[in-house]
Amino acid sequence: MPAFALPARRRDRRSKAARLTRALAVAGTGAAVLALPVLGATSASAATPTSATTTTAAAKTLTTRAGNLDSWIRQSLVVMRQHRIPGSYYGIYRNIMRESSGNPSAINLWDSNARMGIPSKGLLQVIDPTFRAYHVPGTSWNIYDPVANITAACNYAAHRYGSIDNVHSAY
Repeated sequence: MPAFALPARRRDRRSKAARLTRALAVAGTGAAVLALPVLGATSASAATPTSATTTTAAAKTLTTRAGNLDSWIRQSLVVMRQHRIPGSYYGIYRNIMRESSGNPSAINLWDSNARMGIPSKGLLQVIDPTFRAYHVPGTSWNIYDPVANITAACNYAAHRYGSIDNVHSAY
């Protein structure tokens, strides 16, 4: 067996998990929400409220930071739309999974930034100077606040790469 191959039993488990994830996504069950982006909010423009009732509801959710990854991304998309910051649900989700696995309290204490005394923090692993420079009005100044962290990181990515959707590695 080549050095890089997994034992047959492990390969089977991985492929079963992949099939299950795809099956859940196709079936549209809530169990796949964290594994795949939710349909219908694929960009900041999709999160734009369309009526007075939804505008009021959106304003209320902006002040509520409790929730889960899906709600934090959706709240960020609303703020991003208001400030014309490009980005999609999928682009944000993909980068969060790579950077912090969805942990809003994540902190990187081992990379070059950490060695210089400015560790990367939060869902999208932003350093303090970048967070302050790209902070978006209407969000918290707390770098660990999920919505503030996502929105500032997307603002930075928009200025540097055109959109968070164009970021496919550490940034």
